Amino acid sequence: MKFTGGKAAFGRHETFPLRYSWLTKGFQALVANRKIFESDDATVTLGVGKNMVTAIRYWLQAANIIEKVGGSFQATPVGRAIFDDGGYDPYLEDEATIWLIHWLLATNPELATAWYWFFNRFHKPEFTGQELAIALSDFAKSELRGRFSTTTIKNDAAILLRMYVRNKGNTRTPLEEALDSPLSMLSLVSSMSGTKTYQSRPSQRDGLPLGIFGYALAEIFLCSGASEIPIEELMYGKENLPALGAVFRLTESALLTRLERLVHALPGVFDIRETAGIHQLYLIGELELLDYLQYHYEMAVKEAVA
Repeated sequence: MKFTGGKAAFGRHETFPLRYSWLTKGFQALVANRKIFESDDATVTLGVGKNMVTAIRYWLQAANIIEKVGGSFQATPVGRAIFDDGGYDPYLEDEATIWLIHWLLATNPELATAWYWFFNRFHKPEFTGQELAIALSDFAKSELRGRFSTTTIKNDAAILLRMYVRNKGNTRTPLEEALDSPLSMLSLVSSMSGTKTYQSRPSQRDGLPLGIFGYALAEIFLCSGASEIPIEELMYGKENLPALGAVFRLTESALLTRLERLVHALPGVFDIRETAGIHQLYLIGELELLDYLQYHYEMAVKEAVA
């Protein structure tokens, strides 16, 4: 989660953006066979070509659904919570899960470097694809230790846009390629009609569930080891930690409103106080990451029943 510049990854998706079924399909295959991604049967089991097998494995890792331990892969705690048989949302039927996947990608600088950079470091509200690629290349040259192909970096910028921008329905595009990535439903990036310009602006983000927001906030506190964090730092980031407000493209008022709601909805964990004229969020209780997911998905079930 913390950016160091020592490790980075570009191009490991084999030019395939994340697709709706891939996380579920890949997770289930791994649960059935921990060696599936090293197996010659992977293409048959997953029903895709060899390059797509590599892409599925990559997206599962980049989204922190699986991790490599020793010589094989295994599910992470958050991966099991969502995708296990009987998990909260194995088929991505709740938009909250898409918000969660977005957070997990955008806070993984080692494996999803372009995604981390775009949502934490790139704050230009309007830009072209070329401007995005140049800015990402400049970031790689100035802050990453290692050499990366300009073409590979340019491809990552293009893949990022394909994943977050809704498809315009070009009739010449093959059906499988025209299917939007699940992340496009979040409307975090959009194309401006009649131009080659994109926009990604702060907003209220009413669709961002409080439980997912709480999970993200708890991760920042756990990673930083801090007992209090200025709200301004939560908005814009500091010391190479993810910027909560920037990742979700929230306005300052929307961030503060959600923090206040979280304090009241789940009391005894956080508190907002003013110290020396600076508004800070204090950690006053125990943090349990998965409790925030439980809060959201159990509330969703209750609302559905009601």
